[in-house]
Amino acid sequence: MTITDTLTQLGTKVETPTSPETAVLETVPYTRVEGPPAIVRFTCPEFTSLCPVTGQPDFAHIVIDYAPDKMLVESKSLKLFMVSFRNHGAFHEDCTVMIGRRVVEATKPLWLRIAGYWYPRGGIPIDVFWQTGTPPEGSWLPETGVAPYRGRG
Repeated sequence: MTITDTLTQLGTKVETPTSPETAVLETVPYTRVEGPPAIVRFTCPEFTSLCPVTGQPDFAHIVIDYAPDKMLVESKSLKLFMVSFRNHGAFHEDCTVMIGRRVVEATKPLWLRIAGYWYPRGGIPIDVFWQTGTPPEGSWLPETGVAPYRGRG
């Protein structure tokens, strides 16, 4: 049984963090089994942040795939972290990479990749990709499931 005594957000009412920097990503222990590592996917099709120049909202479909080693990111804390970007002004590239780096910092996975498919503003969609290295040998890596821009949606 997984011990969850240290979790502070799961099962309680928690205010939305005011910024990604103050958001807490919590983890739970994970025991890997023999064979190729499992790949865990989180999909956030309604991600929002703010343009740092205009203050206008930016929208993205974020896909995070990672191969956990000893820790899993707790999903409620990840949701709160993702929501904390709603009032955060940063460029698409910075938001996408910041999310990936924070999950890596919290879980220390064997591998992680993140894809940020940003909806167009000014007629140009921006897709941002980042990963920590070579995918684990023998693991099944699905496509991110988001088609190249053609009126995405």
